Amino acid sequence: MRPANDQAAVYHRWQFWLSLASFLLTIAGLAAVLLGGLTRWVSAAPLPWWLHVAGLAVALGAGARLLTLPLDWARGYWLPKRFGLLHQPFGRWLWDRIKAGAIGGALALLALEIIYGFLRVSAWWWLWAASILFAGSLLLTVVVPVWIVPLFYRLVPLEDAALKARLLALAERVGVAVVGVWVADQSRKSRTANAALTGLGRTRRILLFDTLIAEFTADEIESVLAHELGHHIHGDVRRGLLVQAVVLLATLWAADHLLRLGSASFGFQGPADPAGLPLLALVLLLLGLAAAPLANGFSRRVERQADHFALTTTGNPGAFIGAMERLAKLNLAERRPHRLKELLLYSHPSIDRRIEQARRFPPHSTLAPAGGEDRGEGVRRLAQ
Repeated sequence: MRPANDQAAVYHRWQFWLSLASFLLTIAGLAAVLLGGLTRWVSAAPLPWWLHVAGLAVALGAGARLLTLPLDWARGYWLPKRFGLLHQPFGRWLWDRIKAGAIGGALALLALEIIYGFLRVSAWWWLWAASILFAGSLLLTVVVPVWIVPLFYRLVPLEDAALKARLLALAERVGVAVVGVWVADQSRKSRTANAALTGLGRTRRILLFDTLIAEFTADEIESVLAHELGHHIHGDVRRGLLVQAVVLLATLWAADHLLRLGSASFGFQGPADPAGLPLLALVLLLLGLAAAPLANGFSRRVERQADHFALTTTGNPGAFIGAMERLAKLNLAERRPHRLKELLLYSHPSIDRRIEQARRFPPHSTLAPAGGEDRGEGVRRLAQ
């Protein structure tokens, strides 16, 4: 049997190549539709513009999904199953994918309708569309923890009274008001472990995977929660949304220029022509790829800050290191990827770098921050 480190390296190598192949296949499919002029019939159809957009978006989305279906199955089901990360039956896994696809597809369709609606009425469409889409992302930070997460997990209150009291005391000590501690049944699906702080105001609660409770000591769980509380104290959801707003605005501004050039080159009736949807999709995919390293760099920075908060608050680097080691094993994390890969693709510092930071931290130097602000927190992952 392979050592865990070798297993993780092989697993992530497969994940990388399967993801790259899926991305390139999607690009190739959209390019084929665009170069073949397969969408020009849309402009001639006697239908409202929004129906043109909807019909073409559904057709392109379904086509892309079918094109990459074998790769998505291999990446999302076969590979995690082979490496012991996933034990969910195929039918339940598929149902989760269908739910996620339906929600994501509906949101993507709504975004496209907003974009094309503003494209038809204003040269400043990119500014107005970015504003509306940003407002939608704000709404999602409220909706996702309350309405979407329960669609995928069964949530029950934590029964361990001692652990519950300890975690609530930690939240109170750093000034974060929560209404309780809940447990998600991750063990039905996978062995992976995680924790989160979800909800807003009176709905804010601590959420633990049952795998975390089963595999981690109380000190380690406290370190994991302290990391999540650090995100809250630092206002990382607010900061992340501001970064997202800047990236979104820059992306749509650049897309405006590229769409105007491309529409003329491919013979569309202007940027607002729904027949140019494959061009818009290509432009947004490539601009998103270019922006990803910047977003990941910001994310790694706030994750390092949350790690430091956890170490300072608990004064227990040994528990933090223990939690990282268990997360690396359960989640089959790539402990030290190539530095370039980490810089471009990782939203978190590698496990080994986080452990090195903890080893440099003096034990028992606990600091209890005063009064956290009432900021919203969505579901944030502790480890990749």
